[in-house]
Amino acid sequence: MSAMDGTIRRVLEAHGRLPASTSQLKDDDDLYERGLSSHASVNVMLALEDAFDVEFPDSLLRRGTFRSIATIREALEGLATPAASKVESS
Repeated sequence: MSAMDGTIRRVLEAHGRLPASTSQLKDDDDLYERGLSSHASVNVMLALEDAFDVEFPDSLLRRGTFRSIATIREALEGLATPAASKVESS
């Protein structure tokens, strides 16, 4: 498991209010089917922003972004790419 996946799972464990431990989740499990509510997804989003020092743009504030650990990882990787490019070009 990557460090990013570990952090995502810790955030879900602390803020997702899921009935089962995140250690029991597969990367592609539908988090909403596993008990993630819309309210909890907002808390997860805010905690992810703090944990990764990013801000989710409006275009990513949709249910699909937070559907699974894999989709969360993809969104975070996409947010990290522009920042990395800025650093490299400085």
